[in-house]
Amino acid sequence: MATDAILRLDDLVGGYGRMTILNGCSFSVARAAITTVIGPNGAGKSTTFKAIFGMLTIRSGRVLMEEEDITGASQMRLLARGICYVPQGRNIFPELSVRDNLELGGVALGTARAMRPRVEQALDRFPVLRQKAQVQASTLSGGQQKLLEIARGLIAEPRLMLIDEPSIGLSPLMVKEVFATLQALRDAGVSILMVEQNARSALEISDYGVVLETGRCRMTGPARRILEDPRVARLFLGAEVDLDDAAQPSSR
Repeated sequence: MATDAILRLDDLVGGYGRMTILNGCSFSVARAAITTVIGPNGAGKSTTFKAIFGMLTIRSGRVLMEEEDITGASQMRLLARGICYVPQGRNIFPELSVRDNLELGGVALGTARAMRPRVEQALDRFPVLRQKAQVQASTLSGGQQKLLEIARGLIAEPRLMLIDEPSIGLSPLMVKEVFATLQALRDAGVSILMVEQNARSALEISDYGVVLETGRCRMTGPARRILEDPRVARLFLGAEVDLDDAAQPSSR
């Protein structure tokens, strides 16, 4: 896999209370690429994101961004370091306008002078949001709300975006639009780490893939290779499959 990694997870162990979800999770995220994490329910996909973004107590292991240890760092520090997180579900302020939602994405910038041009850039990138900049965010369609969440994340000009289940609840047409947006961001140099249950569609637009099972990285490599692996296909068809013999080195 690619050796130019922007983020690396090194043997992470963690969970909730006494429950351990991550059991030595290790993989890396390539720079200016889309990396999609797939796996069965309970594999630890969303938990991995929370561990990266300082929302989970890590018992052992490290999170490294460009070889700097950011394990357990505050969310403000992570934003300043260039990481943004778009969680699954709807995470907008429904009673506020589209523009107000975008401005809240720039709180970490500190000044309105720094924020305003970035809001305008986001509106330029998403014309549908500019058309509705003054309306309540609750009036947007589900797909438009997801675009708003992505646009808000971009206000901080991240170099790495974590996006969890971007297709959930969206029509097939809006899924295509959201995925096309992520590809455009990748082409502009943003590194993207995505969790997605719609494994086939996500891997088709990704550069790399990671398969998690029981909190461990079982496979990692080019997305096309993972997409075409019959063992992965059997896993997502619900058949029992042991990926131990399919595990690949997780270095990039």
